[in-house]
Amino acid sequence: MKTTAQTLIENYGPRESMEYDVVIVGGGPAGLSAAIRLKQLAHERGFDVRVCVLEKGSEVGAHTLSGAVMDSRALTELIPDWREKGAPLHVEVTEDRFLFLSKKSARQVPNWLLPENFKNHGNYVVSLGNVARWLAQQAEALGVEIFAGFPAAEILYGERGEVRGVATGNMGIGRDGEPTSDFQLGMELHAKYTLFAEGARGHLGRQLIERFHLDEHADPQVYGLGIKELWEIDPALHKPGLVIHTAGWPLDSDTYGGSFLYHLDNNQVVVGFVVGLGYTNPYLSPFEEFQRYKTHPEIRRFLEGGRRVSYGARAIAAGGLMSLPKFVFAGGAMIGCEAGFLNASRIKGSHAAISTGMMAAQAAFDAIAGGRQNDVLVEYPEAFEKSWLHDELHRARNFKQWMSKGLYLGTLMVGVEQKLLGGNVPWTLHHKHSDNETLEPASACRKIDYPKPDGKLTFDRLSSVFLSNTNHVDNQPAHLTLKDRSVPVAVNLAKFDGPEARFCPAGVYEYLETETREMALVISAQNCVHCKTCDIKDPTQNIVWVTPEGGGGPNYSSM
Repeated sequence: MKTTAQTLIENYGPRESMEYDVVIVGGGPAGLSAAIRLKQLAHERGFDVRVCVLEKGSEVGAHTLSGAVMDSRALTELIPDWREKGAPLHVEVTEDRFLFLSKKSARQVPNWLLPENFKNHGNYVVSLGNVARWLAQQAEALGVEIFAGFPAAEILYGERGEVRGVATGNMGIGRDGEPTSDFQLGMELHAKYTLFAEGARGHLGRQLIERFHLDEHADPQVYGLGIKELWEIDPALHKPGLVIHTAGWPLDSDTYGGSFLYHLDNNQVVVGFVVGLGYTNPYLSPFEEFQRYKTHPEIRRFLEGGRRVSYGARAIAAGGLMSLPKFVFAGGAMIGCEAGFLNASRIKGSHAAISTGMMAAQAAFDAIAGGRQNDVLVEYPEAFEKSWLHDELHRARNFKQWMSKGLYLGTLMVGVEQKLLGGNVPWTLHHKHSDNETLEPASACRKIDYPKPDGKLTFDRLSSVFLSNTNHVDNQPAHLTLKDRSVPVAVNLAKFDGPEARFCPAGVYEYLETETREMALVISAQNCVHCKTCDIKDPTQNIVWVTPEGGGGPNYSSM
């Protein structure tokens, strides 16, 4: 049976193609760092390589979202003179505070008791989107071709099953699936090696893992949902470089999660909340828990009287070293959060993204210079095994597993491992379940009564999505697809009381009564901020996120 793509190609002629040495999917820190390193090596050795980066956002940085406190170690390795070149790392961390919250009070952990992973001296409070924009400037100056607004929608394979490149999505497909008058076929980009840097739960990365069985020797990947707002606050309350993390309220002690509040410059702070997607109660709403968190006296005192500027959400790959799949295959590799290179104990992934991008670039360049193509870049995982990044992730390998056992036991054991033993322990814990497997039936769980938003400190989903500048072309097929349209009502609603409406932070999903008085899942894909939570947490794995038409999605400014 022919696919829709095959039929379109037959009817509208072959797709145009372009040839590159390396194609990189994703214009975040990992993809851009790989591109920069490839060109640096080419210039050093007088051996030209053609490199392009495909970015699904309308511009580089449009879809980039992170806390973020950035460790500059990897950036210094990539671009030693980044300060002189104007990298947007302006606010060095001046103070760390770690708080345990109850509903009305906060208890600060003395800094001398904090493990090293919770200390941020020498790190920088940044907008990772702005860092990505700056990296794009450095890449283009070196000759990298960057195509923003062109999502890679399809992986191209050779006769031996090796990856040969990607194809961008078709443009001008109507909601009914038929070509409109604006129809354009996507373009094929062929490469000797293709690097995938889509971020956590990448659309193509998910396909690669399944096709090549890359995760057969790894623990299940587990995720958190990070929700973030940018605020302008009273200058009298602003302390540039202040970094606050919390654990505890409003989550119960059995639910993994925590918060961050970082002071940038220009009287701005970023406030955010992370909930582990392995939670069990289908009535829990990460978005509503975030709104509740902002009402805590220790947090609201910074925000009251301020103005919310922007909003966003993104899933975070939190499984760590034990959940890393095999990240090389014939014709390419996965880098950054695409593979899961994030240190959840430090709440940091940008340094890992840059470092793995550099390692993959080195392997690809050496292979191309040696006359190879479309084989397995074994030198990349070998370099990772010997790297400081591997050492860092190895020391933190048990963090998420301990914290998933509850706040109190988790805190105790993380303290023992990280503070007393420096991560050098003889035991390794393993993740047992994927996040979609953990929900309990609604009948066995308590409902959670969330307060209504006040419009000043707490807000609803739709007004929040408005601040993310999210937009999708109206007349296009929904990029949130269902394998079986009967499953949401028959299973998710019947057994779990419709968790989609609660785990989505953008108001995409809603159960409504039809004219025939039957219930149906209504999907407002226009609201989607591309966080990937539905693709991860849907208990039946019936929802599949695919790429929308080029440039669609959020457009984050300074996030």
